[in-house]
Amino acid sequence: MNTTSQQFDQVTAACRDIFTKKLKDYGASWRILRPRSVTDQIFIKANRIRSIETKGVNKVGEDIGGELIAIVNYGIIGLIQLELGFAEKDDLSIEDALKLYNKYLEQAKNLMADKNHDYDEAWRSMRTESYTDMILMKIYRTKQIEQHHGKTLISEGIDANYFDMINYAVFGLIKMNFKD
Repeated sequence: MNTTSQQFDQVTAACRDIFTKKLKDYGASWRILRPRSVTDQIFIKANRIRSIETKGVNKVGEDIGGELIAIVNYGIIGLIQLELGFAEKDDLSIEDALKLYNKYLEQAKNLMADKNHDYDEAWRSMRTESYTDMILMKIYRTKQIEQHHGKTLISEGIDANYFDMINYAVFGLIKMNFKD
């Protein structure tokens, strides 16, 4: 049986592969996105998943797994944008973009491991629809924090919400790819 760490690595390898191929096709064109736009891109993906889950019909043909991969990748893009700020043009080499990608993916994995320790991997007992709802809740929280120019009174910041969105999407990918 694979451990959660191994499963995380296997599903995120597919995310990294798509990110890398798109970097080669488009460069880091996403560097022009302001953080609010990244949040909206994640919203579009999560909202589509919820729509498919609710209606039971997928007319576009792209599967939920692809949307979860996009949430992981846009979450990491969001973290990069928070660190670097947005740019007026593609200003990252493929190598530098992948270094940043790997840095944030490792941080997401470490956070997941710490939370799994404290929560005894409760996510494994959750329904996959709950991951979608949790991602959407994190998006709405992020939008509120963005409205407050990143300032919070007691809550975690935008970065913490992006990390949680990434990890809930990874949990969905693990559930889709591995049977307990």
